[in-house]
Amino acid sequence: MVHVNKNNGYHCDKQITVMIIDDHEIVRRGIAEIIERAEDLKVVAEAGTVADALVRARLVDPDVVLVDLQLPDGTGIDILRELKAESARALPVILTSFDDDSALAEALSAGAKAFVLKSVRGNEIADVVRQVASGQVLLDERTITARKADANDPTANLTPSERKVLMLIGDGLSNREIGDRLGVAEKTVKNHITSLLAKMGLQRRTQVAAWVAGQRVASWRTPTDN
Repeated sequence: MVHVNKNNGYHCDKQITVMIIDDHEIVRRGIAEIIERAEDLKVVAEAGTVADALVRARLVDPDVVLVDLQLPDGTGIDILRELKAESARALPVILTSFDDDSALAEALSAGAKAFVLKSVRGNEIADVVRQVASGQVLLDERTITARKADANDPTANLTPSERKVLMLIGDGLSNREIGDRLGVAEKTVKNHITSLLAKMGLQRRTQVAAWVAGQRVASWRTPTDN
């Protein structure tokens, strides 16, 4: 969301109607509460599957749809493409946990007007809805190109042993368990972790686990339980 383009036409002289599509009810309720706090925004429908979302979107004809990427019967991209094919007026915003370049590129191709991470602050979600409803586009080809240009591999300088430790941290193993798995002393594991942290520019073991998890969700199309 670095570059902003303004399109012609859409003016918000009334409440902006919003539809929320996410397969987790708690997440939907949380987003709905954020949206409903704003006097100029109104949630008109919720859905937890691709099929249900398409039916409800046709019925309520929302101004903006907030769409999760992963759904039980498909993806948010499927919804965007279907709405685009039907020339629906709903303006799509991807709201997801996956900070993934391939997902970003597909979202752009499918007609998304913004790509927002769920870690965003509540008031920022409302602001994004307003901006998109007013005709702004919060992602474009240059955003993707810039992201890819900056996407250096932080593991490029790791040794084979450090890479093994890295992946085992991602599996949730303790230092002792990693040592047992690799047949080395726990102190050796700690030395590998100290080294890989420095090479990757990280400070804590938890950051390593989070990084590995982020790489593994490159398969963002695969349904998960979280």
